[in-house]
Amino acid sequence: MIVSMTKYTFLVYHQDYDKFLTDIRDLGVLHVIQKQSGAPEDGSELQYELQDAARFEKALRYMDAHLGGDYSKCAPEETGVNALDRVAFLENLLEEKAKVQQRQAALDKEIERMEVWGDFSWENVYRLREAGLIVRFWSANERSFSSEWESQFNAIRIRSVGSQVFFVTITPSGEIVEIENAERVRLPKESLAELLQTRDDARQEELNINRALDEFNHAEFNTIEAGYRSQLEKIDYTNVKLNSEGAADTKVMLLEGWLPTANTAQVNAFLEQAGIYFETHKAEKEDPAPVKLHNNAFARLFHPITELYDMPAYGEMDLTPFFAPFFVMFFGLCLGDAGYGLLLFLIGMIGRYKIKPALKPMMTLVAILGIGTVVFGLFSGTLFGISLLKVEWPWIQKWKKMMMSSNDLFYFSLMVGVFQIIFGMVLKAVGQTVRFGFRNALSAWGWLILIVGCGGTFALEKFHLIAPELARILYYVTGGLGVVGIFVLNNMKRNPLINIGAGVWDSYNMASGLLGDILSYVRLFALGISGSVLGLVFNDLALKMKPDVPVVGFLVSALILLFGHGMNIFMSGLGAFVHPMRLTFVEFYKNAGFEGGGKKYSPFARKLKKD
Repeated sequence: MIVSMTKYTFLVYHQDYDKFLTDIRDLGVLHVIQKQSGAPEDGSELQYELQDAARFEKALRYMDAHLGGDYSKCAPEETGVNALDRVAFLENLLEEKAKVQQRQAALDKEIERMEVWGDFSWENVYRLREAGLIVRFWSANERSFSSEWESQFNAIRIRSVGSQVFFVTITPSGEIVEIENAERVRLPKESLAELLQTRDDARQEELNINRALDEFNHAEFNTIEAGYRSQLEKIDYTNVKLNSEGAADTKVMLLEGWLPTANTAQVNAFLEQAGIYFETHKAEKEDPAPVKLHNNAFARLFHPITELYDMPAYGEMDLTPFFAPFFVMFFGLCLGDAGYGLLLFLIGMIGRYKIKPALKPMMTLVAILGIGTVVFGLFSGTLFGISLLKVEWPWIQKWKKMMMSSNDLFYFSLMVGVFQIIFGMVLKAVGQTVRFGFRNALSAWGWLILIVGCGGTFALEKFHLIAPELARILYYVTGGLGVVGIFVLNNMKRNPLINIGAGVWDSYNMASGLLGDILSYVRLFALGISGSVLGLVFNDLALKMKPDVPVVGFLVSALILLFGHGMNIFMSGLGAFVHPMRLTFVEFYKNAGFEGGGKKYSPFARKLKKD
């Protein structure tokens, strides 16, 4: 659900304003309203602080990738130091490493050019020059090389590489040498041995830098992370000051913000004790209040998925707890393999003990998605690509009656789609009733009555649960009520003729979109089947391609299985995450009447713990 918000307006004497901001930041509940004019980016101070924050963030990204999520060996935060100086030290180390790597790349190219000529001494070349003989280096195509060059220019073949011939000419000083179909080769002024030694020195220098980086990352990660949080505090503080307005010749500062209504008693007590003048206004449904989601422990795991798309508007319904169970089901159907689900569950549970506390909910979500995959993988009868419906294992026989064939999975996907779309329409009708009143939600209720009533009547008649005469009456009643809501009462404030036209347009959109929405759920069946087939193919390859040599055969089969199932888990897992999001954000959100456009609640608070 969406937490109720209250708007606060503060008037603070300018000499007390800095202390007020510090105290309100310590409370950590006020979402400051951005000014409509005078963007915060206009402040040069904020620009510099944002640039420093970007340096911190870039440094932490590098260090985090280097540490690989293992922070157990990192030294504790060092207080009383300038963390930005440590960032500058890291930047210098990385710059030195980049220069060394560039030097190595240049050396590799020069060594490659010199290797065809061998390790010769340039001193001998210079002595020949002093004796009046010039040595020139050439390359030519094998077919273009002429034996006449040997007598005319004292050409000496050095080496042939493929169709290319490398040769030198030794001619008297001052003699102009031009050889048609040959190209002069420019060589570095160091010998091959010198170049190899220089490259070895550069590699050793890079190893030393890498060793220094490793020591630095473990020693300074927590210090730089604390510095980054401190920098974010400075940015928040500057941003809030830039969003404050002066009044009464700037003697009084005005600040506006939102905070959860549950925190008003705490804030009011602080304001009264500090003698701060303030006014409050409880947010109405149409107010642009920030959105803070508050759900149970299970639904909270899906908040990051909600935020990937858009936050709901303040006055509308939070759909997170309603799509969360469907998302687990859809993921399980798309991945469709109980063995893969078991691996995901183990990864999630182990990951909870190996990563930072802030990422533990994400690992919990992975474990839950793994459980969903195990359940629906067993329903689809697939375990690491093995079709459980075809095996004769004794323990699996009693479970086979619960497993679904391909046809069953196809129809089950469609049924799930119909159910979620109708469920979304129920939420839309209820949400519009709560927000705008029952009179303004009659169109939504009309569609619900028409689809559920006529569809339910058809199903009951099809399975001979009601008589045709009763079915005819139910068709008339539900159809009539639905038509009245859709075409006549869709807007009580408009002309009835306009309502009929709007109803016709709404009917066109519903008829053209509803079938497509339902068919979109076939992707649940298609992705699950494709993953199962790929798993089966890799199992078959592992059995057929292994040689008859006992140990070697086992190793070949193991490699095929590891590579094949690893690739299948990655590709199927990616699809199992993306496509349920599409079904949620497109089909479900649309039929649930989701509007979005809400701004996430982001309180002005400390990023560091107070001593």
